[in-house]
Amino acid sequence: MKNTLQLTMLMTLLTIIGARQAHAQAQFSGWLGTFQNYKLSSKFGLYLDAQFRSTDQWRQMNALLLRPGVNFYFTPSLTGTVGYAYIPQQRISSGVTGYLPEHRTWQQLTYTHGTHLGRHARTTAISHRLRLEQRYIPKHHAEGSSLVHDKHVYAGRLRYFTRAVIPTSNGATDSRAFTQGFFAAIQNEIFFNIGDPSPVNGKVFDQNRAYLAMGYRCSKQFDVEMGYLNQYISGAGSSSTANHVLQVATYIRL
Repeated sequence: MKNTLQLTMLMTLLTIIGARQAHAQAQFSGWLGTFQNYKLSSKFGLYLDAQFRSTDQWRQMNALLLRPGVNFYFTPSLTGTVGYAYIPQQRISSGVTGYLPEHRTWQQLTYTHGTHLGRHARTTAISHRLRLEQRYIPKHHAEGSSLVHDKHVYAGRLRYFTRAVIPTSNGATDSRAFTQGFFAAIQNEIFFNIGDPSPVNGKVFDQNRAYLAMGYRCSKQFDVEMGYLNQYISGAGSSSTANHVLQVATYIRL
């Protein structure tokens, strides 16, 4: 399992370096997020993540993401989730700006395990997530000073996410015992379009998100963290965007 963490770190490093070297349009934005899991029984629970994302240079809201779901606990390490996402996002047509929602249904599997970075190192918690999305993206045009919604077009997407939480506080020798203290987080997520990619960028590869953060575990149920996220987006044709994101997030487990 040590190789998994090394691969994650390598993917993150290569993504950041590659995005800097590519002829990509640079943006700078901020994301605020909360990720919540509520266990109702040994088999079922509720999931929610909510995020606010700014436009370039933090000028205004770019998107608000509300993503509720239902968790199914197959084993202590394996969780399945199905859900819906509502995402009003800034759209521009002929110089007219407005907000129109994208709707999604989604399904995912999350596997979590522990590993050690060294013989006497603290246990690092690693999670892997495979998410399938059915996206309904709004098509629109400008009429006067307003955006007019024409229809929704369908696009499928597959996402693979991996994240490592590394305790840095003294005394945390086992992931179950890590209930308070500082930690480092490293993660990477890669996105692939599946089916017909013409409603999006016309390519199989969609984007990659590499993330490094420092956080504090206030209790077994609550984490807060801040970090840098590099979002590399492959646009239509030869266009691409390197979005440099300052992210602040909370994690709730009840």
